[in-house]
Parts: sequence; C-alpha cells; structure tokens
Amino acid sequence: MFDFVSFFPRAVAQGIPLLYGSTGEILTEKSGNLNLGIPGIMYVGAISGVIGSFFYEQSMAGQPLVPFWAIAIPMVCSLLGSLLMGLLYCFLTVTLRANQNVTGLAMTTFGVGFGNFFGGSLIKLAHSDVPSVALPATSAFFNRTPSVKEQLSAFSSLFLHYGFLAYLAIVVALVASYILIHTRVGLHLRSVGESPSTADAAGINVTRYKYLSTCAGSMIAGLGGLYYVMDYANGIWSNNAFGDRGWLAIALVIFTIWRPAVSIPASILFGGLYILYIYIPTGTEMQYKELYKMLPYVITLIVLIIVSLRKKREDQPPASLGLSYFREER
Repeated sequence: MFDFVSFFPRAVAQGIPLLYGSTGEILTEKSGNLNLGIPGIMYVGAISGVIGSFFYEQSMAGQPLVPFWAIAIPMVCSLLGSLLMGLLYCFLTVTLRANQNVTGLAMTTFGVGFGNFFGGSLIKLAHSDVPSVALPATSAFFNRTPSVKEQLSAFSSLFLHYGFLAYLAIVVALVASYILIHTRVGLHLRSVGESPSTADAAGINVTRYKYLSTCAGSMIAGLGGLYYVMDYANGIWSNNAFGDRGWLAIALVIFTIWRPAVSIPASILFGGLYILYIYIPTGTEMQYKELYKMLPYVITLIVLIIVSLRKKREDQPPASLGLSYFREER
C-alpha cells in the first residue's frame, strides 16, 4: 500500500536541490541569459562546501565543532565557488558575447570535472577505504533529526522533518518571486530580459543587471548542491553521485513558466516523480522503473507543448533569452 507519510518527506528532500537550481535559473533567465551551466554550478557549489568542511574538521583534530563555523564555512565556500562560476559565465557571454548555449554546456562539463578532481583529491587525503568523503560532524548541523516524540506525529513527519536549508529554499523562492513582480529592481530586470535595447535607451544598465542576476542565480543554485551533500546525503561526497538533478532544475524552470513561487510545489512534485518507482511495485521488471524516472521530463514536454499552443505572452520565456546584446546595434 502506498505510504504518503513516508513518501512526502522524501519527495521534499529530493525536490529541494531542484528548487534552489530552478530559482537561480529563473533569476538568470529573466535577464535574458540562458545558463545551461547550472548542473556544473551546483556541482561546484557542493564540492566547494565539502572542501571548506573537510579542512575545518581536520583543523579541529577531533574536538567538537563550533556550530557557527560548522555552518558558516561550508556555506561561504559554496557561495564563493558558485559565484566565481557565475562571474565566469557572465564574462564569457556578456562581456565577450560568446554563444550562451555552448558556454553553458562547457561550464557544466568543467564544473563536473572540477568537482570530481577535487573530490578525488579529498578522498586520497582522507585515506578512505571507500571512494567517498564522509563529513558526519558537519552534516549534523545541517540535517535535523527529529525526536522520537516528533516522529510519532504525522504533521511533524510531513512538515517539520527537514534541515534549515530546506526552509531557506522556500524563503529564497518567495523573496525572488516578490522582487521580480513587486519591485523596481524586478521591473528593470524583466525589461532587460524582454528588450535590452529598450531598457538601455531608458537608462538601465543592461550589463550590470545581467551580471547581478546571473551571479545571484548561480549562488542560489550552488546552495542546492550544498544541500544535497550536507543534508540529503548526510555529509557524504562521492564523485558523480549528484546525478541529473541539475538538468531537472532547468526542466523545472520551463514547467513553472518562469515563476519562482510556483517552483515550490513543482519541485516537490518533481522530487516525488523522481522517486516514484521506489513506491510502485514493479517486481523484477527494471524497464518499468526506468520509465518512471522519465516522468518529470515527459511532463515538462507536455507543459511546454500546452504553453506553446496557448501563446499567452505572460507564459513565454523572455524575448531576448539566449541572445547576446550588442549595444552598438541599438
């Protein structure tokens, strides 16, 4: 029998990295930048946090970790790593006007290689018997474990069973939605994404908004990688363990029609679909499990077809998405 009480928390845990990634990508795309490097940025954000945590734990030499530093160091490292990736993307696509699709794909390849290289180096430094790095002491501050009394409550199991990064993802999505819709900064950002030449003529600094939105989006996406390692994976880093979650985050952007607030329930839906095969009995028929894993992508394609047929302007991507802006052609 399908157990919703055990299914929902796991769906949320799967969906939080997607929520971070999609929120960051929506902010980026609203400025007209199509950043297909989000999977690589999330990977870099994850390994950067792992590097900071690893050396902090090593420096403590078995002593109890200071809670503030145990949380602050990996978060700052993750934000800095993903920020540098965002700056690199902006330099190539905004300043040098390189092709955004090619640049994004190259950054994904670079990010995964960067993570695997430094992840492998940490594994050697840790002298681990298995190909992974374990940071349980740091993870304990990110991954909240409910008490026995809370575990007996269905409400607690459904809504209070998560670490602080899960709630932070929801707050970030709501704040991003508010900024885009109700503030002057959001209006300027959306105008840059729709028509950079018009925004430029109105006195809006197109380059500044593209840089700021892309870098902010990259930092948010990087936190998704940190959440996966420190919370979902209980502080265990393994090369190539992140899977296709970065690409699911990009698919989620299309599914939500570029609305950060809609990403909150949609990410839980995608997370549930991603693990649905575990809860539906398929016996030894492995091919059915692989088909279930395709559901998020299939649903995204269906939504994309429906949106394209409706042809409502508010449901379409920014008009200049993926196009470089040449000021001299204004």
